Amino acid sequence: MEQQPNMNGQHSKLNKQMLGKLLVVAVMMFGFGYALVPIYKKICEITGINLLTPKDSMVGDIKNTQVDKTRTITIEFDANVQGPWRFRPTVTSMQVHPGEMAQVVYEVVNTQSRNIDAQAIPSYAPQQASSHFKKMECFCFKQQTLGPNEAKQMPVVFYVDPALPKDVKTITLSYTFFEIGGPGKKSS
Repeated sequence: MEQQPNMNGQHSKLNKQMLGKLLVVAVMMFGFGYALVPIYKKICEITGINLLTPKDSMVGDIKNTQVDKTRTITIEFDANVQGPWRFRPTVTSMQVHPGEMAQVVYEVVNTQSRNIDAQAIPSYAPQQASSHFKKMECFCFKQQTLGPNEAKQMPVVFYVDPALPKDVKTITLSYTFFEIGGPGKKSS
């Protein structure tokens, strides 16, 4: 009968060890889940995939910089369509000086007789220019809803950071505009 208290002591010890292991696993799982967002952003940055970009984090920290009139950068604009609409920039290129605010307008026309929810994803060439292309206002910051046969003009207000490497003379800003939910989605 003396083995009964000893067995209870062993079970209690094993239960405490198991609880400790489970707590460690739970903390590690929480930490991994918490770290997924920055890891995902870093992978996207490294691979050049730029998904649904929020406003540039530096927008709130803009310093009163001088425009670098000694340099001129050509900005080329491109539009790719993946859906039932017409989408294009109003100009194909413009010349800007680093630090100078500029604006381009993209036009989109819903060619369907139903509401469409859409999103634009930007990409940059060369890739090294992406961190120097600062958007202040952009239709890509949020989802767009286009009514039946609706046409919209959507501005992009931007500047090129003067820290852009001197060998970069041309930047291409390309947007892919695609439907969210697909054609089978119910209109609201």
